[in-house]
Amino acid sequence: MADVTVIGAGVAGLWAAYALCQAGLTPQLIDRSGAPGPHGCSWWAGGMLAPLCEGAVAEPVITRHGAQAAQHWAGVTRVTQRGTLVVAMQRDKAELMRFARRTTGHRAVMDMAELEPDLGSAGQGLFFEAEAHLDPRAALADLVAALAAHGVRITQAEAAPETIAGPVIDARGLAAALPGLRGVRGEMLVLRAPEIRLSRPVRLLHPRHPLYVVPRADGVYMLGATQIESADRRGVSARSVLELLSAAYALDPRFADAEVLETGADLRPAFADNVPRVVVRGRVLHLNGLFRHGYLMAPALAIQAVRFLNTGTKGDLVHED
Repeated sequence: MADVTVIGAGVAGLWAAYALCQAGLTPQLIDRSGAPGPHGCSWWAGGMLAPLCEGAVAEPVITRHGAQAAQHWAGVTRVTQRGTLVVAMQRDKAELMRFARRTTGHRAVMDMAELEPDLGSAGQGLFFEAEAHLDPRAALADLVAALAAHGVRITQAEAAPETIAGPVIDARGLAAALPGLRGVRGEMLVLRAPEIRLSRPVRLLHPRHPLYVVPRADGVYMLGATQIESADRRGVSARSVLELLSAAYALDPRFADAEVLETGADLRPAFADNVPRVVVRGRVLHLNGLFRHGYLMAPALAIQAVRFLNTGTKGDLVHED
């Protein structure tokens, strides 16, 4: 018999189930679509573990908890810790200065070739040496494998918290329909450009079309991402493709010859302050509102939820409704 039922097998639900196992509890994991895949926003993430960079726009709680994310993930999957490079074209120098004022933990880089030889002409930058990244799809698969090693497998079924006896962790994102939760549309591209060699995530600051490029294996790069206040679930728009590719071209013109492998779009669940939380409603704990911080904040959210179940201790991410 399961001690706790977890509904939703995205990054939040998988981490909740894994944290339960680590705490000596037995979870039951249910998802209407089964194993993670293109049906969920966890599949389309960039995989940047960049709490210091996020501090430019996010609340301090994101930076504080995000600082532990790489350590948590390293116990589950491969984490690459080569930092984050934030760059701006000369004409956008003011954007870089503004970013520097809003963040900490960086040093100025005047010669991009020092860190990334292929970006020698990309203007000025900031290097956040402590940051890391991972491959989201590999990380999801590794979490599933870690759970299987504990005897936990994903049951494909429809489930609602009110129909399940005992404690429930609801990690269904927008499907949970929590008050105040909204969808924020994000779109991304996956390109193959083997002639371009980048070893770490690169963020290009741009007044209208900011871009991040995250390296995968074998010359594959993830380009993201738009952030649109919309609950539209259609595929990637032509405008977004043009904006992402134009920004990538500004970073390195060779992206114009890249092979487009995938386009993806989904809705990120977010609360008004864009801070994830554990919402306690009786015997149901809702892990939700991860916004653009899914991989950065899922471990902390799961750990606080399990601690609350075990001891009643309320961390700063736990809110009783």
